[in-house]
Amino acid sequence: MTTSAKLWVRLPLGALSGLLAGFAALAVAELVSAAVRPQAGPLTAVGGAAIDRTPTPVKDWAIRHFGEDDKLVLQLGILATLAVLAMVLGVVALRFRRAGAAGVLIFGVIGATAALTRPDSTGFTDALPSVVGAVVAAALLYYLIGRLTRPPRADRTAADADSDRGAGWDRRGFVIGASAAAVASLGVGALGRHLTGNASQAAVESRNAVRLPAPASPAPPLPAGTQLKVPGISRFTTSNKAFYRVDTALVVPKVDADTWRLRIHGRGVARPVTLTFEDLLRRELIERDITLTCVSNEVG
Repeated sequence: MTTSAKLWVRLPLGALSGLLAGFAALAVAELVSAAVRPQAGPLTAVGGAAIDRTPTPVKDWAIRHFGEDDKLVLQLGILATLAVLAMVLGVVALRFRRAGAAGVLIFGVIGATAALTRPDSTGFTDALPSVVGAVVAAALLYYLIGRLTRPPRADRTAADADSDRGAGWDRRGFVIGASAAAVASLGVGALGRHLTGNASQAAVESRNAVRLPAPASPAPPLPAGTQLKVPGISRFTTSNKAFYRVDTALVVPKVDADTWRLRIHGRGVARPVTLTFEDLLRRELIERDITLTCVSNEVG
């Protein structure tokens, strides 16, 4: 096989190696973030940082055009960008193996920095998903590129060795390594999703069990004629189930009502106090009908 032919064979395989390394990084980070907290995942942290730095007119444009799918579009955009950069690093690693692996580690540092600088960061543990994912991805890329640039092993059969020497790389070793990496990444990512889902479900169940007591000060009845009997007009009062939500949170916090706490403290607070949700329910409830308007709604 000519040098030119070898290059055209290795270039897509190098890009595939980078893509597999990036997939492994996200899968491992998903599992680690399930143990830390979902908001610490690199995709969420980087996406949140991107949202914070996006000009308001651009955010308003995205909400108008994509509605509640605006965050999905952002996440798909980040994934597409990461996929392209991962393939580029894979191709670079064909010639500069250590530089390619180092590039993966740099992206891990970026993800860790984004997680640590988020307003709700809980400390250095938020950096773990990005760091661990990047280390695994760098090691995987280094290994796969090694199969593309290393001569076949001496213990191979004569037929396999001759075939690999003709290709100039350890074809069998690369196929086995790439396949194992893909399967392992799928399993690790699925496990991370499962663990995160279980934790979220427990919080949802705790909130569903909440029963609000009768208000001490009920809302006055709505005036006659408030609900217009016009086809196409929605109800005057929107139920919680039908209420829309458009925000910039890539991961909506799943708050457990049993463990939630409200801490009132800071400058000007003479006696700091911490309240549970049950403490709040024991206080007098005031019920009122309030019109809510999204801050993104244009005037008029």
